[in-house]
Amino acid sequence: MEFLVLTKVGGILGPFATVLGVIMDWLFQLTSIFGIQNIGLCIILFTLVTKLLMFPLTLKQQKSSKLMSVMQPEISAVQAKYKGKTDQDSMRKQNVEIQAVYEKYGTSMTGGCLQLVIQMPILFSLYQVIYQIPAYVPSVKRVFENVVGAIGSLNVNHVETLKQFATDNKINIARVHDMSTNNGMVDFLYQLNPTQWGQLQDLFPTIKEVIAVNAEQISHMNSFLGINLASTPSSVILPAGGGFHFSLAILIPVLAGASQWFSAKLMTVNQSQVPKAGDENNTMAQSMKMMNTVMPLMSVFFCFTFPSGIGIYWIASSVFQIIQQLAVNRYLSGIDMDEMIKKNVEKANKKRAKKGLPPQRVSQNATANLKNLQVSAEKDDADMNAKLEKTREQVKASSDYYKNGSSNPNSISAKARMVQKYNEKQK
Repeated sequence: MEFLVLTKVGGILGPFATVLGVIMDWLFQLTSIFGIQNIGLCIILFTLVTKLLMFPLTLKQQKSSKLMSVMQPEISAVQAKYKGKTDQDSMRKQNVEIQAVYEKYGTSMTGGCLQLVIQMPILFSLYQVIYQIPAYVPSVKRVFENVVGAIGSLNVNHVETLKQFATDNKINIARVHDMSTNNGMVDFLYQLNPTQWGQLQDLFPTIKEVIAVNAEQISHMNSFLGINLASTPSSVILPAGGGFHFSLAILIPVLAGASQWFSAKLMTVNQSQVPKAGDENNTMAQSMKMMNTVMPLMSVFFCFTFPSGIGIYWIASSVFQIIQQLAVNRYLSGIDMDEMIKKNVEKANKKRAKKGLPPQRVSQNATANLKNLQVSAEKDDADMNAKLEKTREQVKASSDYYKNGSSNPNSISAKARMVQKYNEKQK
């Protein structure tokens, strides 16, 4: 499951968020040509575009997972072979044999992680764009700036007034960087629901008409199937006044959890293996099963407490993931694994050729490495045995040297003889 970043991205993530914001803006302008200005629709289209752009990485990751499921029995066999052996020599041998398995299939221990490393910045930035759409989508931001400009033209301390307004209406301004700036004001206004926009008109009566006109446009853009995308489902279903208010917003967390669960289930089709009793992988399989249950429940909780726009994205992402996964599963079920492994080895050998290295000879490499380790271990054992034998000989020679003919080694004559022998040896 993907995780949400709630702070404004910067540094290495800033450029990703900017590019994604441009894509979102293009989609908003495209739908506007057809007379549709709706952020919810743009979120769905935006999710589809990002899924298509990231599909090559997703497919590569799925192939890696499929290959890993084929390799896993061999890796498990190696691990079982060295189970309980924690000495350095055994650990080295285990690593050599596991590396040999990876080389056999033309992959590496980090091969499946690269795609995740590439995707993570994109996913974090994507969430930020969805969470603060006006900050990254100029076409939407301009509408909010009309209200910001009108409030800024008033000769009043609007910052303190709006902070008090936020306190009275329990609006979270923690994510607003600086209320005194235009961007901070836009971030604040994006959180208002239709009722709060009406209260804002009463707060600034001299610009009531300006607020009303733009608030109507914002409400139209921010409404999807009657759900305000800036409001959290929990605040709509359980309003501040108390009681329970039924709304379609309740479907957002429910659908988010259900779609997330089904998507996770599909992703394990090509990798799942039924563990045997006592199998070391049984614990891992149980952990994965538990995670596939816990994560959808977390999705339900998050979508209750985050703005509905995030929930719409979450549902759209899972639905597109399901469709995509069905296609990927069908493709992977018909793939020739032997051919895929052959291509992996050929690709690995091309990389070695560019570095001036000879082609991989997996069996020879593994045998040579293991043989070297075995020779080294045998030499160490022989050296240790030689040292022990030498020590035993020295102890025996010393005992024979000092030993006298007396049957009682503790007698005075025996001790005198030992002193005499010692003195003679020293001379």
